[in-house]
Amino acid sequence: MNAHDTGERSYDVVIVGAGAAGLNAALLLGRARRKVAVLDAGEPRNAPDGHMHGFLSRDGLPPAELLELGRAEIARYGVRLIGGRAENISHESTTEGAGHAFAPAAEDGGPAAEDGGLAFTVRLAGGQVLGARRILVATGLRDELPDLPGVRERWGKDVLHCPYCHGYEVRDQPLAVLGTHPGAVHQALLLRQWSDDVLFVRHTLDLTPEDRNRLECHGLRVIDGTIDRLAVEDGRLRGIELTDGRTLPRAAAFLFPRMVPQDELLTGLGCAKDDGGWVVTDRTGRTSVPGVWAAGNVIDPRAQVVTAAGMGSAAAFAINGDLTEEDVQRSVKRRRPGRPDSAGPNSARPNSARPNSARPDSARSEAAHQNEARPEGVGR
Repeated sequence: MNAHDTGERSYDVVIVGAGAAGLNAALLLGRARRKVAVLDAGEPRNAPDGHMHGFLSRDGLPPAELLELGRAEIARYGVRLIGGRAENISHESTTEGAGHAFAPAAEDGGPAAEDGGLAFTVRLAGGQVLGARRILVATGLRDELPDLPGVRERWGKDVLHCPYCHGYEVRDQPLAVLGTHPGAVHQALLLRQWSDDVLFVRHTLDLTPEDRNRLECHGLRVIDGTIDRLAVEDGRLRGIELTDGRTLPRAAAFLFPRMVPQDELLTGLGCAKDDGGWVVTDRTGRTSVPGVWAAGNVIDPRAQVVTAAGMGSAAAFAINGDLTEEDVQRSVKRRRPGRPDSAGPNSARPNSARPNSARPDSARSEAAHQNEARPEGVGR
């Protein structure tokens, strides 16, 4: 019987975030017969986009349709999808022994840690409380846009960010890059690949002589002037209006938003960050806090949808391996001579075993060996 049937509140893994990273992780963990809950706040970063690109076999698919397909797929494997926002995650563990265990829910609805195990309590905005042995945070990031009239209105339509996501659709058209962020220079140099007519509107950006020279030598025209507003007519971008009265006719504009990771839950757990303010993980998404993984844009602003899905997959492999090692250590500990539960046909079965979970009772997983060899402090 799965979590949909029982309404249980304790899980092997709680995944916070139901985008490509979270759903793909849930898919693999569900297929591994783990008990999984996915929390969906219903605010995907790419919601304004009509189509996504660069995803093999899914190129041009509306982002909402990908999520709909993903939700249907994870449901086939007993994964529970919960609509709501996680407000807080707390954790507890004991230091006794090397084995880990997952006990039934404590009085507050969260799990109780025993035998050196890890236990997390996830509290939702509506008051619901979930318990988990492991946590995967895939909450993405938010794009902070410049306060220019027309930008938010046309964001994801003809005011764009990623050349790899949108450049082909506006190829050979008159384009503008708005100088609202230092990353705009690199963005403009890239866009020259898609169009011969690209203006770099400096706006408030302090452009170095070297950058100006690079832009001009690469065939871009630098416009010195401050942007007043984007000219939008009949539901389309028509141009860039400057404060000096000039209007630059353009079919599309690109800007580099300020990308802010939605990592409050990871910060609250004490996850280490790098000098740029991003949570540090190893190549599987494991953070500095035992039992906590992260995947997708919450740790990597460059990750496209397909990249985020792959990060979710890598995290799921590692999490299942970590849980398996915990189960095996607990099984071994329970079989030690002199323990009252060391005899009988069911003596090696972990307390959390159930019909839809995989609980190997033999050799350690390959993932566990890899985790042991993992160098400390490996970055994203």
